[in-house]
Amino acid sequence: MSRTYDIYGVGHALVDIQYSVPVPLLAELGIDKGVMTLIDEERQQVILGALTQDPIASASGGSAANTMIGAAGFGGRAYYACQLGEDEWGDFYRKDLESAGVHSNPANRVPGRTGQCVVFITPDADRTLNTFLGVSSSIGPNQLEETQIAASQYLYLEGYLLSSDSGFAACRRAQDIARQQRTAVSLTLSDPFMIATHRERFTELVATGVDLLFCNEDEARAYTGLEDREAACTALASQVGIACITCGAEGAILYEGGQRIHIPGIPVKAVDTTGAGDLFAGGLLFGITNGYSLEAAGKLGSYAAAQVVAQYGPRLNRPLADEIDSILARFAH
Repeated sequence: MSRTYDIYGVGHALVDIQYSVPVPLLAELGIDKGVMTLIDEERQQVILGALTQDPIASASGGSAANTMIGAAGFGGRAYYACQLGEDEWGDFYRKDLESAGVHSNPANRVPGRTGQCVVFITPDADRTLNTFLGVSSSIGPNQLEETQIAASQYLYLEGYLLSSDSGFAACRRAQDIARQQRTAVSLTLSDPFMIATHRERFTELVATGVDLLFCNEDEARAYTGLEDREAACTALASQVGIACITCGAEGAILYEGGQRIHIPGIPVKAVDTTGAGDLFAGGLLFGITNGYSLEAAGKLGSYAAAQVVAQYGPRLNRPLADEIDSILARFAH
């Protein structure tokens, strides 16, 4: 069956505003390092008011949006369901998403402020996120388009959506539509904090049926409650069709049908880990929806993740569609 899109993503629409800061500044501002923290508009204004430097970059983002943009950079056909405010940031977001090659519904706009994520990059290449969801906090089933889900090979759900009742309802409804339309379901666990605070919702999604799950090793430990990495990964893999666990510089471990595949990491000098997992998912999803084996798809994801951590920002500064053969060839050596 021919499908119009490779991937239909559902997630928050956030304008990523990135700052390079020293580690002590985070403590001074009372910010928890290395995790995502949801903040309200008042707290966001306090944080921005305390910063004296200009941002190093601004771009349309949100975890799932980064993945859709990553897949499009390989030449994939991606669609993104989100909710934008009727403001200048909303205009910026929609145009930026389109310029990256990702389709979306321009009607998904409501009165209010478009969400923003203040991203702090520290010299150790760690990223700390302070997220004001804005109107994205109320994204729900009404923002879904059944026709477009049916026209996609894969549904991709962002775990951050589970922080709200309406976001969780959107995930469950999208999952039901995908099952009815024989669209495969993929999910990212997103963040250890999200797992700790919304474990029951993640468990329900997985139990209902997830064909492909993405997470990093810390999220695998958080979800399974097992400290040993291999034990956590194996336990996770037993619950889904395909499990993809990223392990930083060590690459990634993929599980399918009892088979374990190790994907090597690409040595780079890391400056910003923002978007690494998102780009891995984008590369892998592009691969498996375009005729590549799971192992080859994992290599595309590993390469994309390595390239994005070697630069600032959650997306690559060049498309990779013309580099696929050379990317796969480098893993053969």
